[in-house]
Amino acid sequence: MIRLCTLAFALCAAAGAASAAPAPTLPARAEVAAVLRSVNGNFMRRHPDPAVPEPGKNRPSNGWTRGVYFEGLMALYGIDPDERYYGYAVRAAEYHTWGLNTGPSTRHADNQCVGQTYLDLYARDPKPERIRDLQASISAMVADSKNDDWWWVDALQMAMPDFARLGLLNYDPRYFEKMYALYINTKTREGGTGLYNPVEHLWWRDRTFLPPYKEPNGSNCYWARGNGWALAALARVIEVLPEQEPHRDEYARTFREMAAAIRPLQRPDGFWNVSLKDPGHFGGKELTGTSLFVYGLAAGIRLGLLSRDEYLPTVARGWNAMASEAVHPDGSLGYMQGIGKQPSDSQPVAYDRIPEIEDFGVGCFLMAGTEIWELSDTHPK
Repeated sequence: MIRLCTLAFALCAAAGAASAAPAPTLPARAEVAAVLRSVNGNFMRRHPDPAVPEPGKNRPSNGWTRGVYFEGLMALYGIDPDERYYGYAVRAAEYHTWGLNTGPSTRHADNQCVGQTYLDLYARDPKPERIRDLQASISAMVADSKNDDWWWVDALQMAMPDFARLGLLNYDPRYFEKMYALYINTKTREGGTGLYNPVEHLWWRDRTFLPPYKEPNGSNCYWARGNGWALAALARVIEVLPEQEPHRDEYARTFREMAAAIRPLQRPDGFWNVSLKDPGHFGGKELTGTSLFVYGLAAGIRLGLLSRDEYLPTVARGWNAMASEAVHPDGSLGYMQGIGKQPSDSQPVAYDRIPEIEDFGVGCFLMAGTEIWELSDTHPK
């Protein structure tokens, strides 16, 4: 009895201490900008020619990994208009004559990822050649009835924003309808049941992870970065879609469901594990999934999709953890899982281990940080 009472007292004391702990807060904008400049500056110094991939890596600079970096760079440019950022992106685009990896006939979402940067650059200087190949690629998909191209969840972030933005640019709702047809096939039909679990509100990476596939602890396998891609895609699409677009509510509902599922899975230190439902399976701090969750949740707050009071502590805890624990003094990033499709890929993940392919991870971090910068204005220190 004494032992039980002692345990109960200890638990109550711990709960009281937790409730008394101050909620995490966002840093000031100047502090956020300094971190982003350091991380991006490190990347640009080590990659002085943005057009050329590093020898032996076989990753073209208009492929998806560099495309995600450029998304982050253009987001940074939006809050810190340094013309070096703009010139860096234009140099790579011009090297590829504003083309997509494998050419304008591609239907592969990874090859369309860089189109989001071409659209950003076109918005500043609307020269037709800047979106010529992207327009050809997406328009060809809009014109036919094939809807099963997005067979893996990453594809949502790689391509959905292209369809949404071109629909606006062309004043043509067919782009929105095609985007929805591709999305809903991924969500509800791919693999027979769809990649989205309507009960747990998380996404399987692709059909090979659908049940009966399980993690070692018996849970479903939900990869952090895969779910981060989906959350980011929905935020980016919702932001640009007209309010009256008929499928916008579906995207917003799924976004809120995902946010509610992701929030309680955050680690006490602010990161998320690579395996969302099995923290013992390659568990530990991981930057790319955490960056995408911070980006998506922060954007959700800014767009009025999520409650500030409810989600700001999660967002602040995630950003503060990454900024204080993953950023090296020289601006390089640790705890980054390299390319892959599941928790076991590109392991081990550690502070002092930089993956061979890191550009997309830098991009995810820059995207997260720019959203934190935006939010910090409404929560001044």
